[in-house]
Amino acid sequence: MRTTSPDSAAISGRWRRIGASALGAAALVFAGFGTAAQASAAPTATPTASSKVTWAATPCATPKHKGDLACNSFRVTGGITAFQKQEAKADGITPKAADASTPSGYGPSDLQDAYGLTDAAASNGDGETIAIVDAYDDPNAAADLAKYRTYYGLPACTVANGCFKKVSQTGSTTSLPTADSGWAEEESLDLDMASAVCPNCNILLVEATSSSMANLGKAVNEAVTLGAKFVSNSYGGSESSSDTSYDSSYFKHPGVAITVSAGDEGYGAEYPAASKYVTSVGGTALSTSSTTRGWTEKVWNTSSTEGTGSGCSAYDAKPTWQTDTGCSKRTISDVSAVADPATGVSVYDSYGVTAGWYTFGGTSASAPIIAAVYALAGTPGSSDYPASYPYAAAGTSALNDVTSGSNGTCSSSASYLCTAKSGYDGPTGVGTPEGTDAFTG
Repeated sequence: MRTTSPDSAAISGRWRRIGASALGAAALVFAGFGTAAQASAAPTATPTASSKVTWAATPCATPKHKGDLACNSFRVTGGITAFQKQEAKADGITPKAADASTPSGYGPSDLQDAYGLTDAAASNGDGETIAIVDAYDDPNAAADLAKYRTYYGLPACTVANGCFKKVSQTGSTTSLPTADSGWAEEESLDLDMASAVCPNCNILLVEATSSSMANLGKAVNEAVTLGAKFVSNSYGGSESSSDTSYDSSYFKHPGVAITVSAGDEGYGAEYPAASKYVTSVGGTALSTSSTTRGWTEKVWNTSSTEGTGSGCSAYDAKPTWQTDTGCSKRTISDVSAVADPATGVSVYDSYGVTAGWYTFGGTSASAPIIAAVYALAGTPGSSDYPASYPYAAAGTSALNDVTSGSNGTCSSSASYLCTAKSGYDGPTGVGTPEGTDAFTG
């Protein structure tokens, strides 16, 4: 557990899950989700009843090498998800445990409705490109994306029609990185979330040679070079004194909305979410409700070591648009969206697993969702850092203020860093989208 004070360094994820694969391998094989060689971390909890949702960290959450960054995603392995309960209630039937034949997580219409984006998703996004930056190759990326979009009735997004493009960190379409089943799951999640929220957007998948910061950073630069104005990054690791140099080398791109997942290990800062040039995206648990909105959210937190990230950077300077007083440097997060695996999202994946539908969570889901919201809002100003945009709308109806839940223990003098409250807080930032108004300059 990370128990850093507001201005101290957080030790977290670049090396955090090495050696955790054995139990997870057995769990996933038992659950029928792959071979021992493909599996990773163990499910987070033993269910007390058949309806209890269980999940496991995706294999890319265990870095291959010391110093590599980890993806921030989990795959549901059992139980009844919030989506299934919602469907069962609507149909008057008893929900059954998920299998790979049908979706068991929230789909495009759910996410668009939850975040007030239904009209914008239908009419906006033409001509905009969302870049997804991940490590290693997913050989089935285009085919799996087509399955997802066809099932949900979204416009075709293929290489042939020019909507989808997959390149290496050098821009090559033919010389791609080594394939990796764990990162392929992450890529499917990211591509599907971008599609769900901005179905009219083009999608550029940039695959880094490895999950080192240097290679992932080069992939971010390549995405921008190729014209993407919206770049999603669903990975992170512990901070280091090199982060400010990484900022200027990889993330200082005015006029580009760069989103980064805040992390999945509860309270404590990660990089590159701590970069002052990016929009740091926290995570919520999203459920239907009887409110006027029809949905309710709270901070995603499963345990003392699992939940959305938040906290104070030890190295990055505070951007001018952040005015909270508990951190002298950069505070994580800026905004948030659904990330709890128990209220997770539907994803189609086939590389290294039984081809079919899976439910995913983690802030790897919320980062591409927010990148797509930026895309629906339109091209940022050429000299802007779009992370500032939501702050101008804080406290307005353009954002859903998340006011309940926490993700760990932090200083009592700055409890907002780990506990939701009215207005800005660390786990959920200034809130979740309610339409696109908070994401335009």
